[in-house]
Amino acid sequence: MSAPTAPRVAFFGSPAFALPVLEAIREQFEVVLVVAQPDKPVGRGLKLTPPPIAARTAGLGLPLAQPKKLRGNAAFETQLRESGADVAVTCAYGKILPAALLTVPRFGFLNTHTSLLPAYRGAAPIQWALIRGETVTGTTIMQTDAGMDTGPILLQEELPIAPEWTSIELAEALSTQAARLIVEALSRLPDLTPVPQDESKATHAPLLVKEDGFVRWQDSAQAVVNRFRGVAAWPQTTAFLNGARLKLSGLSVTEGQGQPGEVLRVDGEGLTVACGGGAVRVQTVQPEARKSQAASVWAQGAGVGPGTQFDLWPEAEDKKG
Repeated sequence: MSAPTAPRVAFFGSPAFALPVLEAIREQFEVVLVVAQPDKPVGRGLKLTPPPIAARTAGLGLPLAQPKKLRGNAAFETQLRESGADVAVTCAYGKILPAALLTVPRFGFLNTHTSLLPAYRGAAPIQWALIRGETVTGTTIMQTDAGMDTGPILLQEELPIAPEWTSIELAEALSTQAARLIVEALSRLPDLTPVPQDESKATHAPLLVKEDGFVRWQDSAQAVVNRFRGVAAWPQTTAFLNGARLKLSGLSVTEGQGQPGEVLRVDGEGLTVACGGGAVRVQTVQPEARKSQAASVWAQGAGVGPGTQFDLWPEAEDKKG
């Protein structure tokens, strides 16, 4: 099957992460339809707000669809078919595509996945790569099939992870990489050779839950910092002291030994807390319903000093509220 000189593209995406990918595609190809998740209530006022991709699409004047469901949605399937898309691209769309939809564009669906598949299949590959201490990740352009990130690989490129990056900085770097790779993939249709994934090497990256942000003081200091980096965007790092919830930020590995969760020292550089191996320095603390403050200032006001003991995981699980 020969590819058109410039394939017409249907783009499926929702969050801000997908914006650079959409922009890169529309600069070189005709985008005939953009599909995003429905508007959702946001903030204290629960104002109905479009996802970033939908808002940008409206500004560009491109055709936009926001179906509440895809499975069994004959009207949307007809809309996609009548758009004339030769290929569809998904980037952080957030919904599972039914098998019947995958065959509508003649070149199917291409997905931009932010890991080196088959590693970290699932909804949160960026976060889990950091939590598990990876030093290299990357972007995979894959042909979507009915499985969860199981389709054959079309293009793949590594990206070294800077040691200071959190999930926020890593997402920005991967978004830029994904934008470049998907343009290359679309330009080379249908000459790319699909390579099946090695199922024996598959790992998984499930959607984060609030508890994933709870500090495990029993872990090594590096593991505690890795978790902090991975959950920086959401749910962020949470510790408990005598049942009180605290948000921690600015975590780094430092010298020190003690019982896991034990405060070793408080000084102008922050709060030093022992872990299962080594210690971490905490720069900022935010008590519940209060503003963030320097860890040393918070400690002075809270009467926290050497010997103070943070609650340990999993005991803290009972206090997640």
